[in-house]
This record gives sequence, structure tokens and C-alpha cells, in this order.
Amino acid sequence: MQFSGILRSLTNARVSGTCRYAAHSASTLIAVRNNSTYEVVVAGGGSGGISVGCRLSDKLGAGNVAIIEPNDTHYYQPLWTLVGGGAKSLSSSAKAMKDVMPPKATWIKNEVKEIDPETNSVTLENGEKVFYKYLVVALGIKVKFEDIKGLPEAFSTPGVCSNYSPKTVEKTFNALQDFKEGNAIFTFPKPPLKCPGAPQKIMYLADSYFRKHGKRQNANIMFNTSGPAIFAVKKYAEALMKVVEEKDITLNFGLNLVEVKPDTKEAVFEKMSSPEETVSYNYEMLHVSPPCGPLDVVKSSKIADAAGFVDVNKETMQHVKYPNVFSLGDCSNIPTSKTAAAIACQNAILSKNLLAVRAGGKAIPSYEGYTSCPLITGYNSCILAEFDFDLQPLETFPINQGKPRWSMYYMKADVMRMIYWQMLLKGRWSGPKTFRKIMHLGMSR
Repeated sequence: MQFSGILRSLTNARVSGTCRYAAHSASTLIAVRNNSTYEVVVAGGGSGGISVGCRLSDKLGAGNVAIIEPNDTHYYQPLWTLVGGGAKSLSSSAKAMKDVMPPKATWIKNEVKEIDPETNSVTLENGEKVFYKYLVVALGIKVKFEDIKGLPEAFSTPGVCSNYSPKTVEKTFNALQDFKEGNAIFTFPKPPLKCPGAPQKIMYLADSYFRKHGKRQNANIMFNTSGPAIFAVKKYAEALMKVVEEKDITLNFGLNLVEVKPDTKEAVFEKMSSPEETVSYNYEMLHVSPPCGPLDVVKSSKIADAAGFVDVNKETMQHVKYPNVFSLGDCSNIPTSKTAAAIACQNAILSKNLLAVRAGGKAIPSYEGYTSCPLITGYNSCILAEFDFDLQPLETFPINQGKPRWSMYYMKADVMRMIYWQMLLKGRWSGPKTFRKIMHLGMSR
């Protein structure tokens, strides 16, 4: 089969999962009554919460699963790299929350303020309580722009931008268009960070944009990262170093952004080797990847580990202390990259294990840490990094995925978005494991 044919088959496939969506259907939106009880309560309506809620509500029936989510809009956040690069619109990454909620689930449009696993209850922002037999925590991670001194104010000035928020992502393309000459700085904070590949993806798009519009010779593109390497997986790190060399990008390892001075257009970095020392760079453009951390509601609860993330078994997603509590995605302490691709595998495993425990059985260890990071290296090229807990490549296609390819860019820009909206959120996508086995003739994990 030609590679384009493989992509088409992947796009058109309907992988196991039975959540059925009627035309124009929507979940039941309720004003919750105090002491409401559900078989399963899902805290969070992001990719993890919606996909798990869909699977479980389909199995357990209408009225048995509630999803607590305060927002009216659901974003496909992986698209924001291309929004920032001017290749996609912000509106193309958004849908109304009511249109992605599972039709058999009850939508509680409120915010989670407290989780008490001792009483099997969740307290809402309005003070009312919702009780559960089983709890799935999928609240995501907190983006902390405010932790960088001067940054919130700097966003109102030219050239300072970030692809990590719908409020700032469109500023990135504005900064690319307005750039004339000087330093274009791209930052990478201390972990944890959602989508660790995103800070450099937009940097490569900036290089391509500047070259196309005759600005590259006037731009010094810098990648200032707190880490010791450009990527954690050796194979892809080596490939990315070649990209950096070809694009003549300046790499500065061990630097963490701590302050932005918009009046003088300075970015101040602490040295990881000696945090009391700082170094400053003037910028014409500054793309900030912000520090991230656990949400206060999780951090202050009894389900959190010492770092503030939900403490679960990394292979089953079941809580290590409370057997009726499960978690997935960015809010969990599962030691893999915090990406939507990881959730694609986690949501199916979690749902299966929760149902097994509910039926009197045990959660089966089966998650191997699969995640994916489509590393865009230009407007028509992408390295599709896929790897496991041990940071070993776990690739779907029978080709060298460490090589930038237009086909992988197409996967990232269009196919993955289609899979997200039409399959993942509807409980029909469990990750690429089945395709990986087929394409490797059953010899791959």
C-alpha cells in the first residue's frame, strides 16, 4: 500500500468503541441539586474527560455518568501551533462544549472546588455537593503565566506572545508579521509542561515564515531552554539537532525565563546551574512557553502526590490508595509527556479498568506509556515522534519517523484533527496500536 493510502485508511477507520451520536444530539445540561449521586463522576471536560465520559456513559446508560465542566467552548489545543504560525484559524480549533458532550452523559456546568475521596464527593463552586461511586479526574494542568514577572503586562505589548492560550495564540502570528530585525526568542520552562514539543515547533515555523518573507537574514532565532537537551528521546534529539544546524538557530541550554521587561524589551533568564545568576537578552519577538503545575483543587486534596498531581498506578490509571478513583491526562502523575496522543491510549485503558473494578474484578496493567509528539519543522514537514515510558521509539509506520516528511505534516495538520473530533471524543479511538501491529506485520508492540 502506498503511504498516502495508509493515511487515507487511518483517516477513514473506525476503531473499537461504541459511543453513538445522534444528529445534533447534546448531553443533558442540568442545574445540579445538592446531594446528587452518580455511578461515575468525571471531573473535567477536556479531551480526557469527554472521551472517558463517552465510553462510560455508553456502557452504563443515560443518567449514570456526570461530567463537571464550567466552560462553554472546547478547544483542540494541538492545533494552536498552526494557529500561531498562521496556517490555521483559532475558530477551527474550537467547538461549542454542548456539541462535544456525550449525549448519554449529564453535563454539570460548574467548577470543581473540592474533592473528598473519604466521602466520595465533589464540591462545586456554588457549594453544592455531587456524590459518586467512581470518580475520574481529568482536570488538566494549570498554565502559570503569572509566575514570570512582568509577563502578564508584556502580553499587551508588541512582539510578546504564546501559543499556550486562546487569548494569546493569535498574537504569535502578529509577531511574525510585524518582525523586522533582531532576536526572536523561544523559551522552554522547567517541567512539567503540557506538550513539551510545542515550544520548538513554532520556532521552526518562524524560521520558515521569515525565509519566505525575506526576513531571515535579519533575524537571530534563539531557543532558550531550561533543559540539557533539545528532546528527551535520543533518536529524535539527533534529528532535531540537524534541523537546528540547517536552520542556523542559536541553542542555549540551562536557561529558564523568570522576567520580561517590556519597556526595554528584555527577557531575563536564570541559569539552571546557578539560579542566583541571570542573563538578559533583548528581543524583537518573544514566544513564551509558560511554567505549568497542578490545579489547586487537586493539589489540596487527599488524592494528590507530593508534587500535587493525582497519584495513580501508571499502567492502570487507578489511584494507589482509593480504588474507586481513576485519573488520566495532564492532571495525573503518569510519567509520560502530557499530550492528547497519550490520552488517546489512556482513555480506553482507564474505561476498561474502571468497568472491571465495578464488576468486582481488578484493574489490569496494560499502559506502556505511549505518547506522540508531531514535531513540525516547517510549513510542509514534520517529524512524528512516538515513544514509551522508557523514552524508546514506539513508531506506527514502517518508515524512519525521525526524518522530516510532508506526509507527517499532513497527519498533524488535518488527519489528527479529524481523528480528534470524529473518533477520540466519541470513544472510537484507542490510539494507533492496532495500526502499528498491522504495519509492522504483528512484530511491534
